[in-house]
Amino acid sequence: WTKLLKAEEIEVTAESTAASVENCRLTGSGEIQIGMAMASVSFKAYKGIVQFEGKPQSILGLFSMYPAPQHILTLDPDIKSIRDLKGKKVSVGAPGSGNETISRLIIETAGLTYDDMTVSYYSQPEAAQALKDRNVDVVFWNFAYPGSAVQEVTAVRDVYFISVDDDILKELVAKYPYYQAGKIPANTYKGQDYDVATVQDGNDVVVNKDLDENTAYLLVKTLFENAKEIHDVHPVAKLLIPEIGVKTVTPLHPGAEKYFKEKGLL
Repeated sequence: WTKLLKAEEIEVTAESTAASVENCRLTGSGEIQIGMAMASVSFKAYKGIVQFEGKPQSILGLFSMYPAPQHILTLDPDIKSIRDLKGKKVSVGAPGSGNETISRLIIETAGLTYDDMTVSYYSQPEAAQALKDRNVDVVFWNFAYPGSAVQEVTAVRDVYFISVDDDILKELVAKYPYYQAGKIPANTYKGQDYDVATVQDGNDVVVNKDLDENTAYLLVKTLFENAKEIHDVHPVAKLLIPEIGVKTVTPLHPGAEKYFKEKGLL
């Protein structure tokens, strides 16, 4: 993308940050012009709620990149539902992370709490090892498929994917507008010959609201008009299409709006 933008005389420099929350704060303050963030975080940043309470960030959506469905795995074929987690050892991700937040909401919507199970806050590598060693019964992961952590486990163990019950899914999506119903298609992973119903977060690119309209327009147009060059990089890159790009949880920047209107999507 950065190479393509040079032809439009737009210089883009990548910076490492502490992920979604910081990206929204940096973009909102104007310290950076473009940031990537989980949809659930950019929604809260724009609204000025939760960790952004009373401080709405000056951000707008540029485009949505791809969904990140919740992966819920076990080695125990008798664990078939979220409600079967009572009394089990469960890894939910790092405290306060997007993964841990969505894991907790799924569990609570099922009528359970962390007190009903033994909870661990493992990182992805730690959770993968713990599941392989049977030191946890269930792991929750949030990422685009195919996820390397899942592939690591399925390479050496028979894994069962737990679908999110339909009533839980409907309640979550109704209550939290930044989450969506989704699925992990059959045969995404070794031994998974069935669709997995789940809830998914999005991954959006946000910009400072004061970014000029033409620059925002060129950023979006350059990406989507040359997306085929990116599609070969990773399987999830094939989801970089305008039909998904238009679905940001925050209002679109006028420059992005202009492009999606040209494509007949608005």
